[in-house]
Amino acid sequence: MTSALDSIDPLPLAHSLIDIDSTTGREGEVGAWLARFLRGRGYSVEEQPVADGRFNVFACVDEAPQLVFSTHVDCVPPFFPSREERGLLFGRGACDAKGILAAQVAAAERLRAGGERRVALLFVAGEERGSDGAQTANRRAPAGVRYLVDGEPTDNRLGAATRGVLRVRLHAAGRAAHSAFPELGESAIDKLLDALMVIRGLELPEDPLLGRTHYTVGLIEGGVAPNVVSPRASAELLFRLVGEAAPVRAALRVVESLVSIEHVLDIPAVRLHTVPGFDTAVFPYTTDVPLLGRWGTPLLVGPGSIHVAHTDEEHVAVDELRAAVGLYEKLAARLLY
Repeated sequence: MTSALDSIDPLPLAHSLIDIDSTTGREGEVGAWLARFLRGRGYSVEEQPVADGRFNVFACVDEAPQLVFSTHVDCVPPFFPSREERGLLFGRGACDAKGILAAQVAAAERLRAGGERRVALLFVAGEERGSDGAQTANRRAPAGVRYLVDGEPTDNRLGAATRGVLRVRLHAAGRAAHSAFPELGESAIDKLLDALMVIRGLELPEDPLLGRTHYTVGLIEGGVAPNVVSPRASAELLFRLVGEAAPVRAALRVVESLVSIEHVLDIPAVRLHTVPGFDTAVFPYTTDVPLLGRWGTPLLVGPGSIHVAHTDEEHVAVDELRAAVGLYEKLAARLLY
């Protein structure tokens, strides 16, 4: 077994994690690797089953945890392995969020070497699509945790607030007919387009800190052939919330005469705990934090930029990755004493 006093360089650990394909739905292998690694460092590791061979990894030492470092092990597709160039670590998950995970493990080890044994680690599956890992973890939260330090790419700044999401599908129903006789049919595509035009003109909530609600039409499907009046059509919309979802849900009711509305996912915006002396910023994305409410007061911080996450040039600066270790260590010390 490796000595708990041996320090960890987050860079080679990040390489090892990135080189395992854990795009959402394929987290089993990286979870198993991580569980073995942490057991080898002397941690007590719980594998929390999620679904289909996927699981969360919860690791602690011999004292009841009061602060938990957490992030996610899954990544968006497509997978590509790690490489270093110009002082940057590239690879899927380099900043979202395997580099962060490596920095958190290294910080926990530094704290443990200094005698702090109240820090634990929680690494969840499924954050990128549905947050089923976070929901599982919340049902299994231990008593007594005071702080959750969640990791997402924030350029090593503490998040003051993050947006929520409301994901909906619009379903339009029509009646098929030969396109030479459109009066015999009813176009689902026309209904859907009319609904989308109405939504474009809606007044949506605004917030002094997070700004205005915005949305994207991410998917549109419909019809059966160019010469057939479309019997069905659908669209998927993602709203970036600045508060609760209820006001947006209410605004969408205006299109219910044209389409049916299926509510797929609802995560509210959140205000986060900050600490004097640490740089802060507001972030427009959504995290697992709202689904981990039983894990203590939430904070959000991590190395890397959200601007390169999910891209084919995803990377994190090596110096920033290593600086995050000290930042996490300092933050934990401030919170626990």
